[in-house]
Formats: sequence, structure tokens, C-alpha cells
Amino acid sequence: MMIHKILRAAEWRQFQVENRTEGAPVDLADGYIHFSTSAQLESTLLRHFVDEDDLVLVSCDAATLGDALKWEPARGGDLFPHLYRPLTMDDVAAWRPLRRGPDGRHQTGVA
Repeated sequence: MMIHKILRAAEWRQFQVENRTEGAPVDLADGYIHFSTSAQLESTLLRHFVDEDDLVLVSCDAATLGDALKWEPARGGDLFPHLYRPLTMDDVAAWRPLRRGPDGRHQTGVA
């Protein structure tokens, strides 16, 4: 199963330089890196990134993240993947910039 992390362009550039990330400010505050499943991705974008551009979608295979990945209840009791260790470039299966479609919404390209 692929899970996804949304990063701002500056966060993505820093991740590329350092080859690892502790996540965005919200991740640092919460003590883990927030991910979304493919089904949760659109609501995450609408809730936290609706007014932001220059975003990068980072995708990881949940099975390769080991015991540091925990599935925990969040909004509405839905289980969200949370990573309790730094994310490394070796963990990244794919990445791509998020663009807006004609309707103004970010186009994730994930099903």
C-alpha cells in the first residue's frame, strides 16, 4: 500500500539536500510524520493545503517503513499512518509536483 506525504517546495528541497526529513512544522510539533492513504489524500489537501501552491507529493510503500509506522485514529476516527522516525530518501518510492486542475483543486493522480 502506498502512503503519501505532502511537502512544501522548500521542505522538499531541504529533504533532497539532507537526504532525510523530520517533516513539516506540524510533524515536529506532534512528534511524528503525518501521512495519508490514497483515499485520505484529497481531504488532507482540502483541510491543510487548499490555499498553497508549490507542493510536492512524496509516496512511500507502507510495508517498507517497518515498526516505526503506526496507524492511529485521527479526524472522524479514520486511521492515519504516522511515522515515528525521520523519513529518508531511501524510503521514497516516487515523488511529483502537485499541480492544480481546471477546477482549482490539486491533482494527485492517485487512485
